[in-house]
Amino acid sequence: MKEPLLVNEEAVTVPGYVKVAIASEYIFPYASTFSKNKNKILFYGNWLINTKYYCTFDPEEIIIIMDAIKIFVVEDDPVYAKALKYHLALNPDYDVSVFTSGKDCLRKMYLRPSVVTLDYSLPDISGLEVLKQMRKHDPQLPVIIISGQEDVSTAVNLLKEGAYDYIIKDSNTKDRLWNTIGNIRENLALKQEVSELRKEIGKRYEFRKVIRGNSPALKQVFGLMEKAAATNITVSISGETGTGKELVAKAIHYNSRWKDKPFVTVNVSAIPKELIESEMFGHEKGAFTGAVDRRIGKFEEAHEGTIFLDEIGDMDAALQTKLLRVLQEKEVTRVGGNKVIKTDPRVIVATHKNLLQEVRKGNFREDLYYRILGLPVQLPPLRERGNDILILAKHFVDEFAQENKMKEMKISSEAQEKLIKYPYPGNVRELMAVMELAAVMAESKEIKDEDINFHSTSSISDLLMEEQTLKEYERKIVKSFLNKYNDNILLVAEKLDIGKSTIYRMKKNGEI
Repeated sequence: MKEPLLVNEEAVTVPGYVKVAIASEYIFPYASTFSKNKNKILFYGNWLINTKYYCTFDPEEIIIIMDAIKIFVVEDDPVYAKALKYHLALNPDYDVSVFTSGKDCLRKMYLRPSVVTLDYSLPDISGLEVLKQMRKHDPQLPVIIISGQEDVSTAVNLLKEGAYDYIIKDSNTKDRLWNTIGNIRENLALKQEVSELRKEIGKRYEFRKVIRGNSPALKQVFGLMEKAAATNITVSISGETGTGKELVAKAIHYNSRWKDKPFVTVNVSAIPKELIESEMFGHEKGAFTGAVDRRIGKFEEAHEGTIFLDEIGDMDAALQTKLLRVLQEKEVTRVGGNKVIKTDPRVIVATHKNLLQEVRKGNFREDLYYRILGLPVQLPPLRERGNDILILAKHFVDEFAQENKMKEMKISSEAQEKLIKYPYPGNVRELMAVMELAAVMAESKEIKDEDINFHSTSSISDLLMEEQTLKEYERKIVKSFLNKYNDNILLVAEKLDIGKSTIYRMKKNGEI
């Protein structure tokens, strides 16, 4: 593409380009990304159709120049073609080209028009055949049929073949065509915005951005995630609460061939068992009290995409049976309905429970267990990831500082040592909360050990998560009981069944 003329003060005519706006406060909020190159900025806009915006930046104003919208008019009547071109060219954003035959237009498809208006009756080839060939070249290309025929069956057939609209030649043709192209531009703008957002989501969910760290356990997880993204195998993710199971599921989806399809989450434990069947499989109007409208379920919504069943270990036994059938037959029946609906999503499940133990206890169906097992991905708890704790801690601090427009902060060596020693029963989620609070509490640009505050809900059981000597465990248990019973040594000695002299000695030696 040729370089447009760059201007700073007033608009000029540039062949093949159209001036869009002069107003920095209008352009900047709608520009999704930009890259600076000296005095030129390249915008990828999300408020107009798929196009690149070139502009120069001046403190007072911005002048945008963009590619004109290419419209192909295919019409064998030269007078009518000239009238259409004149009418459409009233919009300076439109670059209109006229073709008197279908073959001439098809030979120029490499120019990638944004919209085509197509006469149904052409001298060399039928409008239907031209439409079919255009659809083969570009299935997303909007083609508007303009015809003198009022036969309804012809219009229906063309619309079935993929025509965007069917307009009859009469006194209202020009206005209808103008409105239709306006609607197409809006739709293309929305599609482009969705496409850009999906690209951004894909970048956000790159494996090493989702889970940060270099520990051996994590490298093994990355390897399994890559295998999962490359195939359609069912994935079962297990790990303690707060280890990032949903993030892993999203990363697998957005790095797979289903990335442009829906990612639908169902949190099984968060939905009452009376409603979860309707939530997953949908319901018909009047199926139960309150079902005032038909509603599609999550499995229908996720068709050809990914459905993520979080905390599947909490699923009711009756629903497990229905889920097994849906997974085996790849079809659902809405609650209160009889129609069988085909659905084929990729399935990812997650749980913090040991499903095999749940099967042995009789809480989970054995056949469903083997149906969803697929590729198991076990996420390690944070306490087993070593220096990943410090990598994550710094990431959370940097992210929090950036969001709150704070200066960059460091973590002192004493604070780092304190972070490494803690067992993190809440895993990554707990570490994030701890570091955000530390960033707020810090009195300087450095986070000190006193700024690190842990608020564990089960202090005694958490002690067992750390590998320590028996003497260390004893010291911490005694200290914990003294805190609990307000330093009442006699009561603590009785509770722990140890001599009070033992506690006095520990206090004297500075052990507690």
